[in-house]
Amino acid sequence: QVQLVESGGGLVQAGGSLRLSCAASGSIFSGNTMGWYRQAPGKQREMVATITSGGSTVYADSVKGRFTISRDNAKNTVYLQMNSLKPEDTAVYYCNFKFIHYENWGQGTQVTVSS
Repeated sequence: QVQLVESGGGLVQAGGSLRLSCAASGSIFSGNTMGWYRQAPGKQREMVATITSGGSTVYADSVKGRFTISRDNAKNTVYLQMNSLKPEDTAVYYCNFKFIHYENWGQGTQVTVSS
């Protein structure tokens, strides 16, 4: 079992920045993938960015060049630096942990970008 605790959401004006953090605890083995997903009202949950324990990253086209995902394996923490935020980035952001067939989600943190 892996527990995920997110922090860092909030309200920001368009063009501003936020950094999300997600700390994982429990039975964590190398070879896992952590990431951020988001869900806006009335929309399906979508992938924002993922990063493997080896550092390989994948980004949604909508956030490339604006968001950066990183992780500190010693702290079992993944970060999402969000710059140049847009109103369409408004959503609940969820941390995700995957290892082989195991998957778990954080409780979600609200990000609201005002125009």
